[in-house]
Amino acid sequence: MNRLKTFLLMVLLTAIFMLVGQLIAGREGLIVAFILALAMNLFSYWYSDRIAISMTRSRPLSEHEAPEVYRALRELTHNANMPMPRVYLMPTDQPNAFATGRNPENAVIAVTAGLLRMLDYEELKGVLGHELAHIRNRDILVGSIAAALAGALMFVARLGMWGAAFGGGGRRNEGGAGLALFRLLALVLAPIAALLIQMAISRTREYGADATSARLTGNPQGLASALAKMESYARRRPLNELNQATAHMFIINPFSAEDLAALFSTHPPIRERIARLQRMRVERIR
Repeated sequence: MNRLKTFLLMVLLTAIFMLVGQLIAGREGLIVAFILALAMNLFSYWYSDRIAISMTRSRPLSEHEAPEVYRALRELTHNANMPMPRVYLMPTDQPNAFATGRNPENAVIAVTAGLLRMLDYEELKGVLGHELAHIRNRDILVGSIAAALAGALMFVARLGMWGAAFGGGGRRNEGGAGLALFRLLALVLAPIAALLIQMAISRTREYGADATSARLTGNPQGLASALAKMESYARRRPLNELNQATAHMFIINPFSAEDLAALFSTHPPIRERIARLQRMRVERIR
């Protein structure tokens, strides 16, 4: 169901992009915007591990420093029939983790210093299973494509705004006041819709990674307990010194996301994620 929902959201995002791009910028503008956005995001996807490590100031984490991390990863990669990822440490007290890399053979999992101190083994295993799930499910590629489409749509909308500001020209000015109003609404609303769809895709992938982790570990409660501890700490001490663009990488939102801000969050509500994991636990007991 999560994969179907992701596919449908991607189709909707593509449809909005095609419609608005054709309406505002014409076929030529549509093609140029898509190529530019795709090139930028393919670069980000190909070098995602280096970019993420640099932005979070992470360093390699040896097995001597964190034997339980390596023990858990060996169990999980064996269960998932996956290669062992490289392991990094992010120097922050907030318990969190992220995965990056263009494929399972070039993957990185980074954990924070706070995560290693705060979680017990089963909780740690649940978090690592979640990050392995992102790698296994190719979520980084899905996120890159969604970002490419959303970025291209915003670029096309800006082209339309500049065209409208300077009077436009030719075919785009035809159609009268009604069509002009429709185009104006599209310029304003389409980028917002694209952002919301991109966030919905990210949230859907988080649910999928939680479920995969529960299956890999055989213990949904471990991840549920970890999420509760991590959110409690993050609410008290958000990582506001980080770039907001990194939020989607982490297992929980490292920034404050309350009230209206939660609408634009890259992560679903923790209470809903925990509830789903607990339902999986009950189903396993039955």
